[in-house]
Amino acid sequence: MEKLPVVYAEFEERTAPYRKTAACEPGCSFCCRGPGTVDITTLEGMVIVNRLGCLPKKGRQPIEKAVARDRRLRENNGYAPCPFLQKNSHCRIYDQRPFACRRLYSLKTCSDKQPPLLHKAVMTMAEQSLSRLQRLDDTGYTGHLSYILFMLGNEAFLNTYLAGKFEPERVQDYGRSHGIVINRSVS
Repeated sequence: MEKLPVVYAEFEERTAPYRKTAACEPGCSFCCRGPGTVDITTLEGMVIVNRLGCLPKKGRQPIEKAVARDRRLRENNGYAPCPFLQKNSHCRIYDQRPFACRRLYSLKTCSDKQPPLLHKAVMTMAEQSLSRLQRLDDTGYTGHLSYILFMLGNEAFLNTYLAGKFEPERVQDYGRSHGIVINRSVS
């Protein structure tokens, strides 16, 4: 997990010149409210799980319910705002947010008529960084945030993953039906 911040920092450094004119600012949450997907690796999921584990039960329960709600809605072709988005439009896990969130920015203010506008070079660098993340998480998976967190909430899966074992046949049906990608096959 200690290599994640390195990948994040290198991406930030490489893309800084392109982001100078970004329209995004604290409290901007257009991307957090839309029907898109926030794909994470299992390694990033572990960072989020660890972060949630540091919260008191009273603070953790609403987030866990929001993640479960998001999963159920997506399984029925619906969507909800990101489960980590607070009412004040700030992210509960901003300092631990996954790469899918870190790579998003827009050169123009977003609206229903103006989706995020990213520089093509940044999109290419983001794909390169994502490949690096997937190589770091060689025994893991990539998929929507609520699906990966659900998998990590399964004790048998979590124990297998933490032991560094690679047993994709155990998650094959769930993975296929939920668009989960095996990192080893794409990295």
